[in-house]
Amino acid sequence: MMSQKDAVFASTSSDGTVNVWELVFPCTSEGDCKLSCVETLSIGSKSMVALSLAELPGNSGHLALAMGGLDNKIHLYCGQRTGKFVPACQLKGHTDWIRSLDFSLPILGIGETFILLVTSSQDKGIRIWKIAFHDSLDTKKEEISLASYIKGPVFVAGSNSYQVSMESLLIGHDDWVYSVEWQPPSIINGNECYQPQSLLSASMDKTMMIWKPEKTTGIWINVVTVGELSHCALGFYGGHWSPKADSILAHGYGGSFHLWKDVGVASDDWKPQKVPSGHFAAVSDIAWARQGEYILSGSHDQTSRIYAPWPKNSCLENEDNWHEIARPQVHGHDINCVTIIQGKGNHRFVSGAEEKVARVFEAPLSFLRTLRHATSGDSSLLDDLQAEVQILGANMSALGLSQKPIYSQVSPETTNRSNTDGLDTLETVPEAVPVEFTEPPIEEQLAWNTLWPESHKLYGHGNELYSLCCDHSGKLVASSCKAQSASVAEVWLWQVGSWKSVGRLHSHSLTVTQMEFSHDDKYLLVVSRDRHFSVFSIKDAGADEINHELMVRQEAHKRIIWACSWNPFGHEFATGSRDKTVKIWAVENASTIKQLMTLPSFKSSVTALSWVGLGRQSNHGFLAVGMESGLIELWSLSCERSDNGNLMVPNATCVVQFDPFLCHASPVNRLTWRHSEKIPDSKVIQLASCGADHCVRVFNIDFL
Repeated sequence: MMSQKDAVFASTSSDGTVNVWELVFPCTSEGDCKLSCVETLSIGSKSMVALSLAELPGNSGHLALAMGGLDNKIHLYCGQRTGKFVPACQLKGHTDWIRSLDFSLPILGIGETFILLVTSSQDKGIRIWKIAFHDSLDTKKEEISLASYIKGPVFVAGSNSYQVSMESLLIGHDDWVYSVEWQPPSIINGNECYQPQSLLSASMDKTMMIWKPEKTTGIWINVVTVGELSHCALGFYGGHWSPKADSILAHGYGGSFHLWKDVGVASDDWKPQKVPSGHFAAVSDIAWARQGEYILSGSHDQTSRIYAPWPKNSCLENEDNWHEIARPQVHGHDINCVTIIQGKGNHRFVSGAEEKVARVFEAPLSFLRTLRHATSGDSSLLDDLQAEVQILGANMSALGLSQKPIYSQVSPETTNRSNTDGLDTLETVPEAVPVEFTEPPIEEQLAWNTLWPESHKLYGHGNELYSLCCDHSGKLVASSCKAQSASVAEVWLWQVGSWKSVGRLHSHSLTVTQMEFSHDDKYLLVVSRDRHFSVFSIKDAGADEINHELMVRQEAHKRIIWACSWNPFGHEFATGSRDKTVKIWAVENASTIKQLMTLPSFKSSVTALSWVGLGRQSNHGFLAVGMESGLIELWSLSCERSDNGNLMVPNATCVVQFDPFLCHASPVNRLTWRHSEKIPDSKVIQLASCGADHCVRVFNIDFL
């Protein structure tokens, strides 16, 4: 309830209370709002989950508060803006929990003014209740008769008497109805407010419906249905009108948005629209594609997602917009780490989750064709791969672990993969329909039709995977798992292509938190929870063999080491720790690591590092530092050598402290630079970050 001077609203809580609040707006733009609780209602042990406030017809100044919850009843209270709410009546009819309530604006009928209350429940039904003036002011108890039962209960508010009757029962959804909402009012003739009799419902059956009364009979009917009736996945938790009622928005499990817009001219024609998407749990890892075309992210929401800048569609857009263009992995375990395979060949990545197996995925033909549209028609992506890649897409298994390939030679007709004769059950999974997208896909397409097939499983670790990295030539992948002993804390090396284990590196006694190959692939840097780092020399011995040797194992920090990063132009590297320090090191020879400097202490634990090179001759670059507080800083580093060839103390300067409003609200989990040589504008480089706040962020860094 709002006016120009104040607003009244109600809130409910699991502690069994309902509070009524008054918000007084300031008289000037510089003033402060005043919020006060005018009344607290105790409603017992069964909590209320839905509330709605409305002013009773007749300009009486009295308010009606409707609440519904776990007792299957609608409770009506009457009161004023100053409080003094008292129970008026109870409306019975629903047979399960009440999920949503909404009052309409006053409606001028034939000889009467009334308001409508719409309610929805887990009994799959929607009920519309009419609250109108009662003919008699007699407050004595009427005889219980069939007529009085149909008309409904009567209550008194001030000097007026009102009667509640059930106007209509709407049956159409096949699952719980989580949300109902009247169409927003519109302004006509300058100041008159008109609200059409139209309501929107959203259900767990994965559909939204628009209901309107039929013009001649007045019977409420379903005039629009959007969504896909299905029981194979959780449906919609709520629906909402746009202010002009030309669009409707639903939100589903994990916060996914689903938008439809009425694009019809003479009649309704609701079409799905693009909406923002993203993870709904902590994002654990990110990686740029080898050419910088897209970002791959892995999350504890058990999905990996690909984001890419899609070319602008009109001259009104200043720059390309980022969109989610694929969801290559939808898994049954939280994903802890991902790495993209570098080098030539098809796009591939490896992911590690809360399981002992690393999984290898390869891009299908449908993704390669879609990527061509995202990269402004760069046909070179397909020229070399189209003849080789024969897999069009992938299907999800019933358990959500393996993703089986769909071959391009197979007939596109859908086959039944279960013995249920086509029945829609909780165990069935929809068949994927992988296609080439000429514009960013919507949520329904992302969820099923953009999966990548799983090509290999890498067995060997004794605990859940924790960290992955790939060398820059695309020949080796290193993996580590959670560990509390030296025997489990080993690092495994896998040969790309054959996916054979070619090495097991022993050095640490606790979980290896991050690994990174030097840019010439001669060294592998490993940091661990045991406060040590290790540097291994890696040599290709030919004949599918790799020679590896532990060069140095050194205690570097007083607390857990979370992050590390190599200098792209040399053999210097940085380590970051929970002790709030970042240290710069250099490999001097086959057995010596020298500490060059320690950056000034940070205000929070250092959880992510990434080093990018800007000038090879001056050995100059930027070191991005991410912290547990969510903040990000940018440091300029120059590692120069003296005349005799010895490394000098680096010149280190903090050049940028990112605006906190641009940073993460939780710990930064990973930072990574886009390959600078692939960026069209040499004066702009891009930094990607991910964090525990469910976000993936991309920053443009301008430098001179």
